[in-house]
Amino acid sequence: MSTFRLALIQLQVSSIKSDNLTRACSLVREAAKQGANIVSLPECFNSPYGTTYFPDYAEKIPGESTQKLSEVAKENSVYLIGGSIPEEDAGKLYNTCSVFGPDGSLLVKHRKIHLFDIDVPGKITFQESKTLSPGDSFSTFDTPYCKVGLGICYDMRFAELAQIYAQRGCQLLVYPGAFNLTTGPAHWELLQRARAVDNQVYVATASPARDDKASYVAWGHSTVVDPWGQVLTKAGTEETILYSDIDLKKLAEIRQQIPILKQKRADLYTVESKKP
Repeated sequence: MSTFRLALIQLQVSSIKSDNLTRACSLVREAAKQGANIVSLPECFNSPYGTTYFPDYAEKIPGESTQKLSEVAKENSVYLIGGSIPEEDAGKLYNTCSVFGPDGSLLVKHRKIHLFDIDVPGKITFQESKTLSPGDSFSTFDTPYCKVGLGICYDMRFAELAQIYAQRGCQLLVYPGAFNLTTGPAHWELLQRARAVDNQVYVATASPARDDKASYVAWGHSTVVDPWGQVLTKAGTEETILYSDIDLKKLAEIRQQIPILKQKRADLYTVESKKP
């Protein structure tokens, strides 16, 4: 199957977890009706984004939120990338993305590897590490269409992660993410295009919708970029479902035309993983 439909759900996240879950599942059903094969929710889809919220909204996996995701994936026979939720495990908190197959099974669980600790004077200071612990594993899953690699938000800034996913055969990288009004306009699209061109892969980002009254205001603009670095489709700031038909034949053609993956100089440099 050289083409498939990807749907990114740009959810308006509220402080009421049950409402977020209900609306997320409703939008997954809508995406499936429109022919989506793979669907992604945004980062922190069941909770407001912020270190003060993570402990109160955190759940075990499996738990309430992931059970709903498993059920809606099975009900609609889609691959569902569950954005992320605050996860509690053995007294630690993680920012975690769970992926479910069309049979409702948990395929992979990605804990955000790189924590969002930044300080841009006069604009934004944020420290995920105040409450969250980092993950320590790569996360990919197979579909009948292609292999998919996962990162969450800040993970996208690290080119090495995307390179390792490409080395492992991923043709689509999905980053649920919530950039802000400082980093969003500067780097959101730039980073996606860079990861796509560097690795000749499709790159997709699923952001929450913008809420100007929230303590952390997300940039929005969920996006899909092709291996040529072209933006195929981009959302605005409101709640919406973004669709893109992914053409793997086009990916193969680009790799044939500009064969950088075969031209790398392993005698001079390498990017290697230190874990499976």
